[in-house]
Amino acid sequence: MGLTQRIHAFAKLGSFLDQFKTTGYQKVTSLDLNTSFYDKFVQKIESASHYNGWFTKDNMLFAIEQWAAALQQTNLEEWLSRYAIPEVTPKKVGVIMAGNIPLVGFHDFLCVLISGHHIIVKQSSNDAPLLPLISKILIAIDKDFENKIAFTEDRMNDFDAIIATGSNNTARYFEYYFKDVPSIIRKNRNSVAILTGEETPEQLHQLGEDIFRYYGLGCRSVSKLFVPKDYDFDKFFKSIYLYHDIIEGNKYANNYDYNKAVYLMSDFKLLENGFLILKEDTSYSSPIGTLFYEKYDELDELLQQLQADEEKIQCIVGNQDIDKQVKFGQTQTPQLIDYADGVDTIEFLIKIQ
Repeated sequence: MGLTQRIHAFAKLGSFLDQFKTTGYQKVTSLDLNTSFYDKFVQKIESASHYNGWFTKDNMLFAIEQWAAALQQTNLEEWLSRYAIPEVTPKKVGVIMAGNIPLVGFHDFLCVLISGHHIIVKQSSNDAPLLPLISKILIAIDKDFENKIAFTEDRMNDFDAIIATGSNNTARYFEYYFKDVPSIIRKNRNSVAILTGEETPEQLHQLGEDIFRYYGLGCRSVSKLFVPKDYDFDKFFKSIYLYHDIIEGNKYANNYDYNKAVYLMSDFKLLENGFLILKEDTSYSSPIGTLFYEKYDELDELLQQLQADEEKIQCIVGNQDIDKQVKFGQTQTPQLIDYADGVDTIEFLIKIQ
């Protein structure tokens, strides 16, 4: 099974996924895959929130829509043209996936299979329903994938390499348990935004997408703002007001109310607008319904601080010309070349051959 064949299969998968958009379902009657899989896929999307209340239909469709766009033939070819991917005996790669946002482990799934290896998937129970069905669709597209994909709920064994994503605590376990095999071990990361006060209302509105998409649960979700000493938050609050309906979600509202009560009882100084709490805090990771902020004097000093903390940071949103820079509103639309933690997964997979 050559690289061209694998690219073609994932591009066809992308065509199937392209029927499921945030604007609504757009069934293409000419797709043969639809006979076996269209209704099942819709059912998985519609029922996802019953298993995980954070996985709303809108967030499920948003994630699917991003992958449909990424899995275009030209995108896949351009991405992989950067590498010399040899055709050798495949290795077994275990992938331990997080479950914080829908299809969070799909990029690793894609990388392992597109590079010619076999994958053993251990999913989080929080994000279990969709990937097994996608695997069946991929196998229906090309039966050569049938013996290349396995799922397990047990402890990983019989593998040649590991890609594992978890918390800082679980990462220590992963590093010890998988110390004798090639591995990528990912830890907690958060994303931040640097504001100068010169942002347009449109940029601040787009920042709301970076903050609220997936309820802020992704490592690419902005969980902290850096602002000048004299920053006026009124402009920020006005620009993000259109996201106010997020408070209608029970799980989000419960977290918002709980955190607000805890902060008020602790006499913390807060800013809030009825659906988002702003709290001054030096931490990078803020709880649901809360956005931390920190004031800075000199931008150059702040950039030095962020450079020193680079292992804690996934993305930096703003108008500065720096590494990890992402435009306003773009944190949740990464490209194929945007690897988690900045570790090139394809290069890693090539080297284990």
